[in-house]
Amino acid sequence: MNNHHLEHAKVFKALCDETRLIVLEMLQSGEKCACVLLAKVRVGQPTLSHHMKILVESGIVSARKDGKWTHYSISTEGAEAALQLLHQLTTVAPEKEEKEIAGS
Repeated sequence: MNNHHLEHAKVFKALCDETRLIVLEMLQSGEKCACVLLAKVRVGQPTLSHHMKILVESGIVSARKDGKWTHYSISTEGAEAALQLLHQLTTVAPEKEEKEIAGS
């Protein structure tokens, strides 16, 4: 697997969990402190930290430290990159099809 495949997989991993989808919906209304997310998603702090790490590593969510708390928000750039990735991977490219058939 190429490095870019690993990076692409991080985006889809971020989107394939119910708790992470709930967090993303919460972040649609703006930046949230981890304490707010913790109270709403009803998971323990270590579990929330794990989910947030995955979201941040995907690039879809940004983290900002403020004292002992971390504040999270949707990254406009990361969200756009995720949309472009999905479009790129799901768009049929006739030239790729021809190369794959010729190489078979």
